[in-house]
This record gives sequence, C-alpha cells and structure tokens, in this order.
Amino acid sequence: MRTRSYKTSYSDLVALSQYQSTWIWAIAGLMVLAFAPVVLGSHGLSILSVIFVMGIGILGLNLLTGVTGLISLAHAGFLLIGAYAQAILTTDYHFPVWLAVFASGLVAAIASLVVGVPSLRLKGLYLAITTLAFTFIVRHVVLFAEGLTRGSEGMAVEPLVLMGYAVKSDVSFFYVALAMVVLFVLLTLNIMRSRIGRAWLAVRDHDIAARAMGISLMRYKLLAFMVCAFYTGVAGALVALQTRYINVDTFSILVSIEALAMVIVGGLGRVHGALLGTALILVLPELLSFGFSLAGDRFTTLLSDRIYEIKGLLYGVVILAFLRLEPEGLAGIWRKVKRFWVHWPLSQ
Repeated sequence: MRTRSYKTSYSDLVALSQYQSTWIWAIAGLMVLAFAPVVLGSHGLSILSVIFVMGIGILGLNLLTGVTGLISLAHAGFLLIGAYAQAILTTDYHFPVWLAVFASGLVAAIASLVVGVPSLRLKGLYLAITTLAFTFIVRHVVLFAEGLTRGSEGMAVEPLVLMGYAVKSDVSFFYVALAMVVLFVLLTLNIMRSRIGRAWLAVRDHDIAARAMGISLMRYKLLAFMVCAFYTGVAGALVALQTRYINVDTFSILVSIEALAMVIVGGLGRVHGALLGTALILVLPELLSFGFSLAGDRFTTLLSDRIYEIKGLLYGVVILAFLRLEPEGLAGIWRKVKRFWVHWPLSQ
C-alpha cells in the first residue's frame, strides 16, 4: 500500500508525473474525448469546445493568481485584445490564421506591460482594482478606434484553415480546441517544473525571502503577467475563430469575475484544478437551465429574463460554498477521493 510520495532524486522533482498510472489515465481520458462527437450533438460539442478554449486562458490566470499570488481582473481585457488581434491580423493584414492565433497571444503579452509595469509594487485589492481598470480602458479603446476595430459594430473573423480545409463545423473545431488545450497543459506543466515556476511559487509564498535568495520580484512578476496574457490572448483568438464574429459586449466585466471564480473553485495553483473549475462554472448555467425546465414554464421565463443576475448570484454562492467547505477547490476534492481509493479498505 502506498502511504506517501517521497522524492529522492532531482529527476523526481522535475518529472511531469511521478506515477505511470497518471499517463495511462490521461491517455484514456483523451481517447474518451476523441469519441465525444459520436455521442454528443452540436450543442454538447460546442460546450466542450468552449470549456477547452476558456481552459487555456484559465491556465494562464492560474499561473498568475494561483502560482504567483497576483490577483488579476484583467482577463476580459486580454481576451478582448486576443480576439480583436486575430480579427484584424487575418481580415486587414491577411496573416495566416494559425500564425495569427499565436501572434494574438504575443500582442496581448505586450499589452500586459501597460498594466504589469505600474502594478509591480501593488498587492491584493489595489492590484485587483488596477487590473479591473485596465479592462475598462481596453473596452473603451476598442470602441473609439473605429478605423481599426469597427467600433461598436464588431468584426467578422476569417475561418481557421487547416491543411487547406476550412474549420467551420462544430466537430472540426472541437478537435482543434482539444489539441490546443493539450498543448497548453503540457506547456504549463513544463513551466511549473522549471526555474521560472519555482521562482513564482517563492514569490507567492514569501516575497521577502525570495528576494533574499536572489529572485528579482519585478522581473518574475512582470513575466507572470506576460505569460498569463499570452495564454489568454490565444484563448481570445480561439473564441473569435469559434464565434466567427466579435464585439466588445462579448467580453464584459463578468467574464473576469467568472475567470477568477474558475481558478478559486478549481483550486489555486493546480493545473487540473484550473480545468475542473472551468468545466464546472461553464456547465452550471446548463444545469440551472435544465433544473428550471423541470420546474415549469414560470421558472424558465424567469431564467430568460434575469439570466445575468441569476448567473452572478450562482457564481457567488458557489465561490462562498467552496471557500467555506473546501478551500482547496475541486483539486482538493479530487485528491481526497484519490487518497481514499488508494488506501481502501483502510481509508478513514
């Protein structure tokens, strides 16, 4: 019976996973997802695609907030920058669509310097307010720069072309989103085991001690902002490719609140927690709609009329419940369930 995980070599410390079973379960999960289009309809595939796309952005926010300990409400702003960069680069400058996806991430990373540099000496609530102000600034810049962004009218987006085939159907985009989220999960795991990831953890746990150890706080905080913005910019580009039309109203301030809720509910600093939190928060409205449909037409009408108020209330209840009952989030629940079955039948 396995009682505890002890790492006795440097290779164990930097390994992506200590157990071979983790890879077996990961491959099995990917195989199940690969056959999802056989079982699910168009609506189900669309929800899964949104989870994968948003999961990329939440992985970046988790690196900033969960790993580095910097609270950010600029998620909607970075998504907006990535989406509009994708539309402008492909529509006006005829960039290759795949190249524009990663170029949009770079544009968002460069834009993060606007909020990152002034925020290097801020923490907690002050940092959150600063990043929230950045989101408002980005939205107004997009509205005023009508010659570039078409203002409030929005922009159409060129479809993704893969090996000469235009990715327009839900099934084809589902596989693209799945491949992208797997790529960014592997990238995140490698960052976490690198010197950069360990420096971010040191900054989060005790910044004064980290500085005494020779870690440049300004450098690594700014790097965390840029990496988070790159992830989110790529996610914004994929959102634009999925919807094929973008507008500032798509990226409201509520999106930043939702993103922070996903990180908290999933479990701060955990890669699988970020994905689990994203899935739960995005599926909640569907579960709510299903529950209201069972309750009758009166509740269905209430949901359609007060959808934003109900969603905000639901997010607040979920966050409070997890903070009170399970501060480690879904990742903590997963760890306890796994430990129970590993120790069974001697579990307590």
